[in-house]
Amino acid sequence: MSYPKNYRKLLVMVAYLAFVLVPIYWLVNMSLKSNREILGGLSLWPNDLTLDNYRVIFTDPTWYTSYLNSLSFVSMNMAISLAVALPAAYAFSRYRFLGDKHMFFWLLTNRMAPPAVFLLPFFQLYSSVGLFDTPIAVALAHCLFNVPLAVWILEGFMSSVPKEIDETAYIDGYSFPRFFFTIFVPMIRPGIGVTAFFCFMFSWVELLLARTLTSVDAKPIVAQMTRTVSASGIDWGVLAAAGVVALLPGIAVIYFVRNHVAKGFALGRV
Repeated sequence: MSYPKNYRKLLVMVAYLAFVLVPIYWLVNMSLKSNREILGGLSLWPNDLTLDNYRVIFTDPTWYTSYLNSLSFVSMNMAISLAVALPAAYAFSRYRFLGDKHMFFWLLTNRMAPPAVFLLPFFQLYSSVGLFDTPIAVALAHCLFNVPLAVWILEGFMSSVPKEIDETAYIDGYSFPRFFFTIFVPMIRPGIGVTAFFCFMFSWVELLLARTLTSVDAKPIVAQMTRTVSASGIDWGVLAAAGVVALLPGIAVIYFVRNHVAKGFALGRV
């Protein structure tokens, strides 16, 4: 009786993988075709395989600089978000103070608000102080959404660590910075991996703030991909190639934090 059940599970898994992987395959398939072949009809693989679309991505400065800009502000955002969220989450986890639960909920309300709510204030502020069209502007704007999420996730991991460990370290003569970075942080590495993953995911794909707060010098890849329309139409091949290359950083992040993310989803507040 176990064989039919296992067979059904296998079918469900195959159907799910097909549902997830077919769009990715189709994107790769389109990136290896010319626009004429893409618009000419349906084909499961390139009849005339070409790498011209990728050549445009890696030789045209407007394309590869946009990738570098995205990697720049995403890396800065992850570093800033973790640097701010780690002590904040520790405070919420270990101490009780007036209004702590209300402040914790207020942090989450910032994450619930749509980016369009903060678009005009950010644009006017950064234009006034000279940060417009810089990677740091996008990185700081994304912190408004990533820091609350990071605090919320990390607080769940920190609360699962017994307070007796803190007390034992203090009795042994550890200073707080030494205890925090040599003992406590290694114990919540899965939480840090999960937090870094979610910060990267939001900052890498966010379009509205990234497009509005940049113009030329710091234009990100998500904004560049919306500008493939010309008088002759949409350059589908280049757009598909850009999409394939845009998947690579995400795949790399998932690979490096895969063990932490697996533990994090099992143990943490995610």
